[in-house]
Amino acid sequence: MQSLRQGYRALIVGASGGIGTALVAALRDDPACGAVETLSRATAPQFDLTDEASVEAAAAALGEGGAFDLVFDATGALTIDGIGPEKTIRALDPAAMARQFSVNAIGPALLLKHFLPLLNRNERAVFATLSARVGSIGDNRLGGWISYRAAKAALNQIVRTVAVEAARTRPQAVIAALHPGTVATSLSEAYGAGHARISPGQSAQMLLEVLDKLQPDQTGGFFAYDGSPIEW
Repeated sequence: MQSLRQGYRALIVGASGGIGTALVAALRDDPACGAVETLSRATAPQFDLTDEASVEAAAAALGEGGAFDLVFDATGALTIDGIGPEKTIRALDPAAMARQFSVNAIGPALLLKHFLPLLNRNERAVFATLSARVGSIGDNRLGGWISYRAAKAALNQIVRTVAVEAARTRPQAVIAALHPGTVATSLSEAYGAGHARISPGQSAQMLLEVLDKLQPDQTGGFFAYDGSPIEW
């Protein structure tokens, strides 16, 4: 990433997923990147996004290595505990809905709570999280997927709100929600019929290019993998 300092330090959360793995590979291939740290359910000790003690412990441990210039949250789930998105309000299950919020909204909020203090305060820094176009209220013309849509809409509001707060102490920072496209990963495999899917590598590269171009006055925004803004 050309917009970050030479030798920048990056963290990918959800590094064992399709997009996360591709992001790690892309950053490790970047000669300007000095270090890439990773967190996922596969790391040791195991990282649990939905457990604040786990998030706090990870932040404390990684914070010993210095500030981060890039934190990318590549977590997210569409089907959780075998339960996929609802097609109708009649199928809504409160426990399943709560789990969607836990993974897709509360978890990223915990990352912001504990890792935002680790962002470089004196130079440009970026915190990005994977959202989804279906989290856009203005773009919702098909209905369905109530719990997932609502959780991603909540995530977008969290990003927007935290960005306002962060700008007071880190005026060069950019915090953004990103739609990665319909990516050929396990998340979209059962729902990608009729949609052109891009590879995780393509998505990762395009997302990093979007982040490279975002300016501080665009912090708190919601953007697609091609750089276009998405309505709330």
